[in-house]
Amino acid sequence: MNTTTAKKSNPISEILFNVLIPSLILMKFSGEEHLGTVMALVVALMFPVIYGGMDLIRNKKFNLISILGFVSVLLTGGIGLFELDTKWLALKEALIPGLIGLAVLGSTFTRYPFMQKMIFNGSIFNLPLIKERLEENNKTQTFERSLSMSNYFFAGTFAFSSAMNYFLATWIVTSPSGTAAFNEELGKLTLYSYPAIAIPSMLMMMAIFYYLWRQIRQMTSLDAEEIFISTK
Repeated sequence: MNTTTAKKSNPISEILFNVLIPSLILMKFSGEEHLGTVMALVVALMFPVIYGGMDLIRNKKFNLISILGFVSVLLTGGIGLFELDTKWLALKEALIPGLIGLAVLGSTFTRYPFMQKMIFNGSIFNLPLIKERLEENNKTQTFERSLSMSNYFFAGTFAFSSAMNYFLATWIVTSPSGTAAFNEELGKLTLYSYPAIAIPSMLMMMAIFYYLWRQIRQMTSLDAEEIFISTK
């Protein structure tokens, strides 16, 4: 029997290493009397990169979101280190969630919509019983449309993130890259993006999950105990 399981990431550690510590370094230690603009940016970027690498080694598997996050960190560092125009930062901030959203949207037209792989799967839902009851009630096609709708909603959360990322980047980061002011603003952007983007996106995801659960319950007349896989 295989007893190897992926260790769940600690949410507090994720926020600490990916948001708070990098933001603090960029905002408080970018001056020439401390680390300087280049070294502060390098040190700040090391935290999410090392944390992501350790998480990859610990779980021994690649994750698409983690890879995109790693690329995002490298692009941010490149913009600062090579002193590129700040418009590239705004475009980069919008690009990553935009690409994910397009991938989710595109999966709607395949045999395996993203929501089906991520949410509506055998590790969460009692699929055999749900599908059996859907067939009995002639609701299979109706539910497939609901599943596609939830996929559209999920793609919409990334469209929201893309738009908010672009807005925050253009609003907060206005100083030339390669300066201490740029690093400070980059730290603020990292800090503000969590409550402004991550939390609303999480609430939208919870609403999508609730929508899917309601559709299953209405079309199958099953109780929650029958719909979900027991963890006991």
